Amino acid sequence: MPSYDYPFNERIRTFLRVEDLFAKVLYNIEGSHEYQHHCALLTLLQILDIIDRSELRSDLMQELSRQRAVMDALQGNPAIAPQKLAEILNEIDTATESLRSENTKLGQTLRTNEWLMSIKQRAGIPGGVCEFDVPSYHYWLGLGEDRRQQDLKTWLSPLVPMHDAIVIIMRILRGSGSTTKLVAVNGAYQQMLGGSKPAQMLKIDIPDNVTCFPEVSANKYAINIRFNILDFTQKPQKYDEDVNFTLTLCNL
Repeated sequence: MPSYDYPFNERIRTFLRVEDLFAKVLYNIEGSHEYQHHCALLTLLQILDIIDRSELRSDLMQELSRQRAVMDALQGNPAIAPQKLAEILNEIDTATESLRSENTKLGQTLRTNEWLMSIKQRAGIPGGVCEFDVPSYHYWLGLGEDRRQQDLKTWLSPLVPMHDAIVIIMRILRGSGSTTKLVAVNGAYQQMLGGSKPAQMLKIDIPDNVTCFPEVSANKYAINIRFNILDFTQKPQKYDEDVNFTLTLCNL
């Protein structure tokens, strides 16, 4: 069923954005057409933009260290499968070591590639990487599937440790909350939040046969969810029927 994540803070928002962009890069790299590899490269450069605006490596290492301590405290708990716990601890240790072993700033090897940076600069202009604007890029696109894939994977490789860390953290976050079945009366739902440990993200799942989507506004005090229908001729309109959905409040 359709699922929607909504972050409550800038750090989780950044993780979700990188996760989404990485999924698109990895999908398009495995394609064979030059247009797919064009999309992969431009998306990779978008990831670089996000990295430039945040202290992503320190955030990831801090969170991995915290999760390592939490998981380590669960050892010996009869309610926890020892093998599964050992696997998670190993994943965290591997991701932490990979991040720590990179001596330069995340994405620095890409920033020092003058050709890639010239593509990045032109990509900010609508239609800015046409063949008459950047003939070298047009030449690269014509080198063939194998060469393009090899280059893309080489450029992506310095960012893989960051992606691996985000995958682990988001998997733990999504699995941390309890799911509640709810009804949005006339397409609207509100819930007050409390407790000493505020949620960091919420996840909404709705049935496949429901022809609407949620829009969320939330802070540490309250959640407001409004279900809308998509109208391609104007802005989304409020859905006026009851909506059955599930809500998961997630917290690391």
